[in-house]
Amino acid sequence: MTGYTEDEKLRLQQLRALRRRWLRDQELSEREPVLPPRRLGPVAAFWERFLKPGGLWRQQKKPHGIVMSNPRIFPGDRILETGEIIPPMKEEPEEHH
Repeated sequence: MTGYTEDEKLRLQQLRALRRRWLRDQELSEREPVLPPRRLGPVAAFWERFLKPGGLWRQQKKPHGIVMSNPRIFPGDRILETGEIIPPMKEEPEEHH
């Protein structure tokens, strides 16, 4: 006689179900950390918080360190405050050393 008896079939079915349930339980969710949380020193903890996305220093609207400079003035330009027109530049001799 070949094949499994009814009791053996039931036992194998139960074992399969238990194995599947055990494998499902082995999958870790994000709420189940594998390692304990790291203990950081004061400096490392500061940089960890400082570099996180969404920090206050990243949300500043006004850029700092930008220096305004006056626009360049070229011959023929008019200075608005005085109305003076910049004279043309002197011609340099084309002879070179």
